Amino acid sequence: MPRLTSYRDFDWVLLGFVALLSIVSVLEIKSATLHTKFHGFDHKQIGFLAVGVVLMFLISAIDYHRLVDIAHWAYGIGILALVAVLAVGTKVMGGRRWINLGGGVHFQPSEWVKLILILMVARYFWGRTGKGLSWADIGKACALVGIPMLLVLKQPDLGTALTYLPILLCGLFLGGIRFKQTALIVLGLVLVAGVAYKSGKHLKPYQQARINAFLNPDTDPRGSGYQIRQSLIAVGSGGIWGKGANKGTQTQGDFLPIPYTDFIFAAFCEEHGFAGAIGVLLLYFLVLMRLIQNAQTASDIPGTFIVMGVVAVILFQIAVNIGMVIGLMPVTGIPLPLMSYGGSSILFTFLALGIVMNIRMRRFVN
Repeated sequence: MPRLTSYRDFDWVLLGFVALLSIVSVLEIKSATLHTKFHGFDHKQIGFLAVGVVLMFLISAIDYHRLVDIAHWAYGIGILALVAVLAVGTKVMGGRRWINLGGGVHFQPSEWVKLILILMVARYFWGRTGKGLSWADIGKACALVGIPMLLVLKQPDLGTALTYLPILLCGLFLGGIRFKQTALIVLGLVLVAGVAYKSGKHLKPYQQARINAFLNPDTDPRGSGYQIRQSLIAVGSGGIWGKGANKGTQTQGDFLPIPYTDFIFAAFCEEHGFAGAIGVLLLYFLVLMRLIQNAQTASDIPGTFIVMGVVAVILFQIAVNIGMVIGLMPVTGIPLPLMSYGGSSILFTFLALGIVMNIRMRRFVN
């Protein structure tokens, strides 16, 4: 297909919604870090976004079938990178999640593995759809996602590890898992989770504290429950219209923890209120609906699987992050896509969007 025709079929509407969220992100990071030592992070975020846009256009030019063909090699490299993190990764606050590349550049393989898993799951289920999944098929799919998930949990990074789950669940659902199989798996997971929580042996102390804080933040308001309490105060104090940019007392007073990353939505709600929050949620809704539309118009099964894998990850991150901010979910450190500060998260999102654009541009190609 001629390149000119391809980029005419680029989803410019989707890119417009993404651009609006990115602008909101930069403005909110600037406001949230105005009186802190992190002032200027908005400029770094602009740099991440610029690199992300370039990568999006570059990956959209490569036929996604080629990416699916080499997914198994990428998967192997991803596993080696996760092992390397455990062996030689930089240790920060008790966890090894990054590889220091020198010059102040840190590489976080766990973010990139999400994209590899989306391609790998699409490759695995290609040809299995419509035939019904055997328990062996389900087991292999679980192992495919479970191995990198366990390696990330060893770092430890529960938040990123959890983002691998929606990729697996989406693949199983689209692959044709039966209701009886689903019910048995869910029952087994509930039993395992209940035993793990009761015993506490499979949870790190900070993870146990976060769950306890989620269930009852008032038991330790200055310790494990501090983040949730301050987030709820920030969201509630915003009211309908918010206090205005640079005027949030919780944010500007440095009461709200890390307001430019995990709790950026709480900072935004304090400054722009319920009306602003609805506006951001509407933008996310439009992005997700546009992605689902691209999945419906994909020319083949791998294309549909890839786009829906992207939808699953983004939707999961939005739901968990916002749920965490308003006290409906434990604090897990999962960033809000396109809004939270961070190079790895931004670049993953734009690369994923680039593959979606790739699939859209080739939807009429046999």
